[in-house]
Amino acid sequence: MTLRDAAASRALRQETEADQEDRNLAEILQELRVLQTGTQVLAGFLLTLPFQSRFTDLSGPQTLLFVLAMSLAVLTVLLLVTPVAVHRALFQRQLKARIVQVSHTMVRVGLVTLGLSVVSMFALILALVVGTTAAVLGAGLVGTLAGLLWMAWPVLLRRPAPHLAAHHDHPDDPGSTP
Repeated sequence: MTLRDAAASRALRQETEADQEDRNLAEILQELRVLQTGTQVLAGFLLTLPFQSRFTDLSGPQTLLFVLAMSLAVLTVLLLVTPVAVHRALFQRQLKARIVQVSHTMVRVGLVTLGLSVVSMFALILALVVGTTAAVLGAGLVGTLAGLLWMAWPVLLRRPAPHLAAHHDHPDDPGSTP
């Protein structure tokens, strides 16, 4: 969001800059709650796999795929917990806008690593259950879907629908009308 967009959003919502910073922080913290839980479950699942009896049956490439999936999951947990650590370190120092900015970056990078972790984990499971060809195809499909749903679709949603553009009165709600 540009400074002009932020000012327009504040004016339309009739909120002060501090109110907007509070709202932005609350929204990103809610997103983090959802992401952290799922990511921690995924990482926990992957971290238990080496202790399963079939783990020693993995081929060399499957072991590398496991290490990739596990590493990406752990990296994702670290990225998505970083905003909490930053918030704690900067708490009550009048740096809420900076906290939101850093958190926004960590969430965006964390979504990329989460997507890659899910793709690699899915590929590993398919490789074990049905074979390498299915793993490659499945990973490609899941990666494409993640890219479309998490990157392309939100970019498309930024633009108001043509029939609503004339009535667009709220930067956070492209469907609102006067």
